[in-house]
Amino acid sequence: MLIHPWDAAFEPAEWQRWLAEHERFGVLAVNNADLVQAPLVLPTHFSVDGEQLILHLARPNPVWKHLTAASEVRLVVTSDYAYIPSYWRAKAGGPDEDGVPTSYYSSVQFVCTAEIVDDPQQKADILTAQFADVQPEGGHAAVSIDDGPYARMLAGIRGLRLTVLRTEAKFKYDDHNPVEHRERVSARLDERGRGLDHGAAEQQRRRLAAIGDWRARSTDGSGS
Repeated sequence: MLIHPWDAAFEPAEWQRWLAEHERFGVLAVNNADLVQAPLVLPTHFSVDGEQLILHLARPNPVWKHLTAASEVRLVVTSDYAYIPSYWRAKAGGPDEDGVPTSYYSSVQFVCTAEIVDDPQQKADILTAQFADVQPEGGHAAVSIDDGPYARMLAGIRGLRLTVLRTEAKFKYDDHNPVEHRERVSARLDERGRGLDHGAAEQQRRRLAAIGDWRARSTDGSGS
């Protein structure tokens, strides 16, 4: 993922807060063991467990042999995205139709090693941790390997523990453009109110409050 200096996270705490505020749903990308075939891409919920990401997938999923062969996998979470029309980005004093469109988005990508989990108790532990994360209000039976509704279902899944090797985070909201431009686009996003426009506007304003005039910061040495 290309990350310009003005798109980079200020510090790990920025992307960690962003991830904590969003549902942990991403795309797991795994290289195909047959190099002439396309990679496998799996939409999935996941949870954070210390330095690892945990999830489970159905046993019939075709990904398992490819996971075994892969040295690294990538899990990608992207949200707060919006299309920015060309006429919103015209240069000051220039005709609207000469503007260049872009996409705004936040994306956190984890490059990991993968450990497949088949031990029944360890799979139950993963499910219990995921319940606590995505369904903290409860309303589910205990996950047990001996009895209850989930005991017989455990054989139908396999767990995954992804150990994070490195993290790439990008917040693409025109931070290198003038303050007035970013304020104008945020207002237009809220006015349009389509899809994730409000989330994109919120992220742009958050970054603007933290960065201010990025070009001035980068000139005086305080920028990223």
